[in-house]
Amino acid sequence: MVYVDDERLPDRGMQMCRMIADTLEELHAMADTLGLRREWFQGGARPHYALCRSKRSAALRAGVRAIGSRRLERILQEQCAASPPTREEAHCRETPL
Repeated sequence: MVYVDDERLPDRGMQMCRMIADTLEELHAMADTLGLRREWFQGGARPHYALCRSKRSAALRAGVRAIGSRRLERILQEQCAASPPTREEAHCRETPL
């Protein structure tokens, strides 16, 4: 399942939200569907793509599930806790969202 939150994070004059998924394969497949560049992927302990409002609308039309930002953060924490972190991600269990 792929999810997008309802955040409105300011970035370069735009309002951004976050798109995550249960697996990286699902996340990248949806990013491809939406025409997102792979270099826009934000990996690490909390892998996601930041979406502008128009891409969020396109994601919802493509079947991405809308969730609140708190739910998105819980999913990311659960994913982090479920997999052993790499050296670069070792902070994920300690860094609050």
